[in-house]
Amino acid sequence: MAASRNSGGALFTPRSKAGSGASTQPSQLIETLFSDTDDEQRLNILHLGTPCSDTMDFLAGYRCRVHVADLFRDLPLPPAEELEVGLESHVSDLLLLDHGTRFDICLFWDVLNHLDANTVSALLSILKPQLKPAARIHGFSAHNPRAPASGHLYGIRDSRTLSIRQRASPVPCYAPHSQNSLKAILRGFTQERSVLLSDGRLELLLRAPDSQPAGSSKELGNV
Repeated sequence: MAASRNSGGALFTPRSKAGSGASTQPSQLIETLFSDTDDEQRLNILHLGTPCSDTMDFLAGYRCRVHVADLFRDLPLPPAEELEVGLESHVSDLLLLDHGTRFDICLFWDVLNHLDANTVSALLSILKPQLKPAARIHGFSAHNPRAPASGHLYGIRDSRTLSIRQRASPVPCYAPHSQNSLKAILRGFTQERSVLLSDGRLELLLRAPDSQPAGSSKELGNV
């Protein structure tokens, strides 16, 4: 597994350590997220969030290059009127993506719960040309946007299990979108599956635009 970070520093440092404080939760979607891959395929994976050792150990089992862009550490973002460049340019500067890279898999985690609609739209506008036609996106949303933030850091323990540990400090800007609002923001992406988890989160598996056969899944924004 090769890796890059958006800080220009040491690879995957800092990252959360696995420890006795971690709990686990079954996942029905991680296995599907990687189901189209094979042993010979080299994957490009975008990790939007704080990487933990569970996830990195899991990804080490694949031939892949992982680009980590921890948007959580950049929160709160400056108000748009205070930016010297446009919002999309500012988000692009935070991501520091190689424009020649096309991603097979994106791990959004719960970052969408901490970005307003305009910032999510800017993020997706940047990512769309860098997603392969069959790219899959995994993430979480809040089934009930009025529910309080959990303060959790999530990872992948194995293809059927998520790890959960408490963050050292709360992530700012928690303002989850309603399901209708999220569908509008993610218009054009297709929803393969969503699973309501025991803590009230929705685990989501999405496809990049124009990558699904007609009628095989629901297009967000048109359901």
